[in-house]
Amino acid sequence: MGFKCGIVGLPNVGKSTLFNALTETQAAQAANYPFCTIEPNVGQVAVPDARLDKLAAIAGSQKIIETQLAFVDIAGLVRGASKGEGLGNQFLGNIREVDAIVHVLRCFEDDDIQHVENHIDPIADAETVETELLLADLESLEKRVPNLAKRGANGDKDAKCAAAVLARALDLLREGKPARLLTPNDAEEARHFAQAQLLTSKPVLYVCNVEEGAAAEGNAHSARVFAKAAAEGAQAVVVSAAIESELVGMAADERDLFLAELGLAETGLARVVRAGYALLHLLTFFTVGPKEARAWTVESGATAPEAAGVIHSDFQKGFIRAETIAFADYVELGGEARAREAGKLRAEGKAYIVADGDVMHFLHS
Repeated sequence: MGFKCGIVGLPNVGKSTLFNALTETQAAQAANYPFCTIEPNVGQVAVPDARLDKLAAIAGSQKIIETQLAFVDIAGLVRGASKGEGLGNQFLGNIREVDAIVHVLRCFEDDDIQHVENHIDPIADAETVETELLLADLESLEKRVPNLAKRGANGDKDAKCAAAVLARALDLLREGKPARLLTPNDAEEARHFAQAQLLTSKPVLYVCNVEEGAAAEGNAHSARVFAKAAAEGAQAVVVSAAIESELVGMAADERDLFLAELGLAETGLARVVRAGYALLHLLTFFTVGPKEARAWTVESGATAPEAAGVIHSDFQKGFIRAETIAFADYVELGGEARAREAGKLRAEGKAYIVADGDVMHFLHS
C-alpha cells in the first residue's frame, strides 16, 4: 500500500512539468497553454527510503523492493469548473478517486510563461481551486441531505446516520469551510462520511513551485503559502520543477553533487513523499531476507495483523505472532541473528501497534 495523490492546480503552474520530473517520465505533455493535459496521467514511483538500502546490505538481499506511490496528473482547473467550465466535470470526477490532493501553486515570476489570471498570487490561485471544490460539494449535499433525512424519518437507520453527519458537513460548506474540518462522532458516521467522497474532505499538500534560486529556502510567495497551510492544518513543501526536470536521468553521485551545489539535501520527490506520509498518517515497516528487502506502508495505528494483511490477506486471517526488530537495533547489531541473541527480537501479538521502521516477520497458520 502506498497512496494515490492527485496533482491539481490552475493551468500553467507547472503541474505536468512536476509530474514528468517526479515520475521520471515524459508521460504528461508539458506545454505552455491551458488544458495540455486532457486525460489524467498516472505514474507509479518508488518511494525513496535510505533505510531499505541499509537493511538489504546487512541481510545480503538479492532484491530491493520499495513501496509505491501513485501520482495522477489531472487537467488544469479554471473558474466555473463546478458548473462544468473548461474541463471541470472531468477534473472533479478524477479528483474523487485520490487519497490526497497535491495542490501545485505557482510561486515564481516568468514573463515568458502565461498565467491564466495574468498575475502571480498563489493564495488567490489556491482559493480559486478551493472555491470550485467547495461549490461542487455544496451542490451535491444540498440535493443528497434532504433525501437522506426523509428516508431517515421513515425509519431507515442507515440513512438517518448518513443524514446527520452530512448535514454537519453541509453546514461547514455553507460557512465557506472545507468538509475535512468535520470530525465524525463514531465509526458509522466515519463510514458514511467517507462514502460521500466529498472533494473538500481530501487532505491537501501545497507544493510551492519556485525558481531555481529559491529551491532551498523558498521565497516571499512560498512563505505566504506555508502560513496558509499552517492555519489549515495542511502540509506545504517547496519544490523547483525546473530543478527536478534537470535531475531526471542523472546518475546517483552526479545527482547528489548537483543537489549539494544548490544547497539541497534531497530531491523534491523525497520532500513530497515525506510530507504526504505525514499528511495521510502513514508509516513504513520492512520485511528482510536473503531473497529480498521490501518496504510496506500502513496507516499509523495499524496492528500487527493489519500489517500482515498488507502482504497477504491470508496472513491476517491466520495471524499467530510477529517477530519484530526495531530498525535501529537491526542496524546496530548487524542483522536478525545478533538481534535475537541480544534479546532485541520481540514476539508481538494481535494487539501490537506497528512502529515506523519495524523489521517484521509474520508467523501464521
